[in-house]
Amino acid sequence: MMTSVPETIGAAASGTWKLGDLPVHRIGFGAMRLTQPGAAFTQGPSSDRGRSIAVLRRAIELGVNHIDTAAFYFSPLRSANELINSALAPYADDLVITTKVGPGRDPSGAWTWATPEQLRGQVEENLRQLGRDHLDVVNLRIARSHRSASVAEHFGALAELREAGLIRHLGMSHTTPDQLAEAQGIAPVVCVQNRYGIGSSPEDQALVRACGEQGIAFVPFFAIAGTGAEEGASGAESEEVRTVSRAHGATPAQVRLAWTLHQGPHVLAIPGTGNPDHLAENVAAGALGLTSDELALLAP
Repeated sequence: MMTSVPETIGAAASGTWKLGDLPVHRIGFGAMRLTQPGAAFTQGPSSDRGRSIAVLRRAIELGVNHIDTAAFYFSPLRSANELINSALAPYADDLVITTKVGPGRDPSGAWTWATPEQLRGQVEENLRQLGRDHLDVVNLRIARSHRSASVAEHFGALAELREAGLIRHLGMSHTTPDQLAEAQGIAPVVCVQNRYGIGSSPEDQALVRACGEQGIAFVPFFAIAGTGAEEGASGAESEEVRTVSRAHGATPAQVRLAWTLHQGPHVLAIPGTGNPDHLAENVAAGALGLTSDELALLAP
């Protein structure tokens, strides 16, 4: 049966979850692709400023009240945080802005990683760029080379900033179950941001389930891009995804987002785009219902 998804449907159709005490619609918006029209984190061309601001304002019109960003989301001419500030301040009372610290980039774009003592500076930079007196949610992003390392010193530093009132809630990004457990022993964790989507490993699936059992939001990145990561979706799709998309009159990206949301009420989505048409399609995916047979077909 054809059940096409109207592009003008709002984010409220995806349902809600709470990041700590902050309710958000389960379809949100990721700001990474606002600053460049192509692959992120390159020295390529910057986005059109007016178009990016229009995308942000349209997201709010569509009911998006959860935006994910970072101070290291910038191109030679654009900063995602500055675009958010310019487009949306003064911020609506229900808008939740989540950011990440740990990684940094110098003006040339080269990557750096903060020591525990440097995390306060990264938090303050996000506050300055966003024009806020506190950050709603801050995720500690773990480097690939530190996925077996202790997070106690870094997460402890963020917990102190939470106690000081600069941060409301804390989360973890690119984390392992052991690191998550270690962080929870220091301060409450309201969300986990890890790579996840169709085709993810059994270990990834287990972490999603564990977060649900503990009431922690799971907020996957690259749910659409998959292995394309920062480069974006490759355009090549499996026959299973194409079959389901044809059945619903939906795009493969919408199917991937819908599958993600079907993994549990605690699973959110933060698809990013600088294209207003793609934005509307992404938000509409929150209304796409998949059957048990379709979920089985798409299962990893």
